[in-house]
Amino acid sequence: MGLPIHRHGSVLLNGIKRHLSSISSKTSKRRILGIETSCDETGAAVIDEDGQLLGEGLQSQKRIHVKNGGVIPPLAMHLHQEAIHWVVQSAMTQARVSYEDLEAVATTTRPGLALSLGVGLDFSKDLLARYRHLQFIPVHHMEAHALTARMIDSSVLFPFLVLLVSGGHCILAVARDVGSFVVLGETIDSAPGETFDKIARRLRLHDHLQCQDMSGGQSIELMAIEGDRHMLDGRHLFRNKCKDCNFTFMGLKQAINRFIEQEEKLQGYPEFLQNLPDICASVQHQVTRHMITRILRGMEYCRMAGLIPTNSQTMVVSGGVASNLYIRRALEKLCDFKDYRLVCPPPHLCTDNGIMIAWAGMEHLKRGSGIAIDPQNIRYEPREPLGTDISAAVREAKVDIKRFKFWTDG
Repeated sequence: MGLPIHRHGSVLLNGIKRHLSSISSKTSKRRILGIETSCDETGAAVIDEDGQLLGEGLQSQKRIHVKNGGVIPPLAMHLHQEAIHWVVQSAMTQARVSYEDLEAVATTTRPGLALSLGVGLDFSKDLLARYRHLQFIPVHHMEAHALTARMIDSSVLFPFLVLLVSGGHCILAVARDVGSFVVLGETIDSAPGETFDKIARRLRLHDHLQCQDMSGGQSIELMAIEGDRHMLDGRHLFRNKCKDCNFTFMGLKQAINRFIEQEEKLQGYPEFLQNLPDICASVQHQVTRHMITRILRGMEYCRMAGLIPTNSQTMVVSGGVASNLYIRRALEKLCDFKDYRLVCPPPHLCTDNGIMIAWAGMEHLKRGSGIAIDPQNIRYEPREPLGTDISAAVREAKVDIKRFKFWTDG
């Protein structure tokens, strides 16, 4: 048991601690606070320049929005406002730093829900007004997803192919450098996550005992395990027949809705369709098949256009839908076939969080790029492209690809 410290000894000890802390803060690595409020996750994190996580706070709204059948922007804004102070404080407390110890604040300002983006931006501006030494880095949400792989794997070098796939996005691009992307293709209507969510709701999976509090994508993945993925083979499910890298899921949604209506009528409108697992497995398979076709064409175009060195081919996959194991295994097989190295952040970094925003900010900070000159005049941008769109050039190239079978029967 240690000796008791008297009052004067305690004062002396505290003084020594403050002195050592002062020395440490002057010699330690740069630290940055990241803030994320683009949709339905309130996230904050503190990292250092090596990507070491020092502290994190995260509050999800997903359970509330699942019950409501989708994100209601005014409600999402209100929930962000309720959570952001303690989420940020949680990250700072875990990191054991004060705002004086930070070099900068990085915040998602584009793209996303306008009302949600505004909460994070307003909070950041308030911090910047109170702590004048802080630099401000507005972050593109999708770039943050793309760069996360470089935080967990320092061997991921530019340029690399990246697939960003989530509830609201499906983008295939080449990351040439921090802040420099060329987009090979993206969704022209719905995104995979939104497609899963809408079909899951049509199937009433939110009421299924096995799917309580799950997102639509998680519910479909779970129910698909025991299903027949070939139930929809031979049907015309996709509208876009162009030889490009754009994605489209509207035709699939409409075809599935018609099929569900027919099955409900045939089965006497039960609470859950008898072939529910088959429908889920088929939807998951068709979404994956469409994505694989587009990605394969993108890989071939990159080879033809010299966008990615053939001796160092890496594909990064991130976003919430990247957590789907069926899709991930298909991507693994495709990358093995095309001699690409596949890098996927762990599931907790694929969904929205403050860590990825902090790291994207740190990537810019280390390069001296993307730093706001007048932070108080920064505005959020609900719609903002990731980079230069070259999808028209891809279409004009009319790249032929052979059918690739990523699944095994039996």
